[in-house]
Amino acid sequence: MPGTTALYFVASPLQYLAARRIAATAEAGSRQVLIWYKHGVVSIIQPGEWDAASYMSWPRWEPLPGVFGRHRRLRANIGLVAGLVGQCDTLHIHSAVFDTEAINYFLRALPRACGARTMRARILPDGIISTRRYPLSAGKRLAQYARKLRRLIAPELDYWCFDGDRIGSDAAFCDRIYVLPGLPHEYPAQKVHVLPPLVEPAAGQSGPAGTGRRALVIGQPLTGFELMSPADLAAVTGEIRAWLADHGFDAIDYKGHPKDAQRELAHPDYRVITPEQTLEMFMAGTHYDAVVGVRSSALLFARQLYPATTLVEAFGWSRIRFKSTAEKQNMERTFAALGVATHP
Repeated sequence: MPGTTALYFVASPLQYLAARRIAATAEAGSRQVLIWYKHGVVSIIQPGEWDAASYMSWPRWEPLPGVFGRHRRLRANIGLVAGLVGQCDTLHIHSAVFDTEAINYFLRALPRACGARTMRARILPDGIISTRRYPLSAGKRLAQYARKLRRLIAPELDYWCFDGDRIGSDAAFCDRIYVLPGLPHEYPAQKVHVLPPLVEPAAGQSGPAGTGRRALVIGQPLTGFELMSPADLAAVTGEIRAWLADHGFDAIDYKGHPKDAQRELAHPDYRVITPEQTLEMFMAGTHYDAVVGVRSSALLFARQLYPATTLVEAFGWSRIRFKSTAEKQNMERTFAALGVATHP
């Protein structure tokens, strides 16, 4: 009898890197099957790392042509994934959320199609969403039962209704919730499983001859997008360089934004890097002792990617021209929730 198969549904670089970490640790020895359902994530996918891997069309946005295209796409997706999973005795289904019909129907359909006697659902970390609970409203719970009606014409489309948190953390089918080290969450303690850091220091990655501390400066077009005046940009650039010197960083890389033609935030003694792969995959393969910038979303990703020993710092926030007070407050809450330190 075939053993355990671990199936991962991913839609973001963070989810993909978490899936890779789970596959190498908690699911080591299992058959590994990856499904991605957002076109934008394809650039970081490495199919050769998996026993089977495929893109899956999202039924709502990519229905099959003709009448009942969304319904037929749901059924086609189950056939696609069942073929990749194959026969197994135990099936572990990983996803960041389970209240969407595009994922939920697999909970009952796949075990039947693959002969699995045991199925467990496990939740992938998903950035800021994973820091708090999102209770299902009464309307959302009623919508689940409406989705269950599909089984009247397609028995395999048997929606698994649940209540509590919308991602499925309270549901009976969920036995494990993966969280990133050092980040806050509101999940049941008995289900939480803390992942190892997604990136760990490797030999020879600490700077010249392994003696220095290594930092990455994330650039972005601040004056180009009128987020900061030239004078303020110069001041923040100096503040970042001084902070790096004070903290003993002597190997400093600079990664500009694709629209950062002027290399804003760069300093003459930084090493400008232009990695061929996406920034997410580059950081996933390169340890830094600090990642700094201003308000780039790459700082949020870095905080989730690197261990707590890596400093992630955002500078110049008193100098940024936010569109509104609400925008500033929302961004401050997001950075604070993920543990990114901000400097005025």
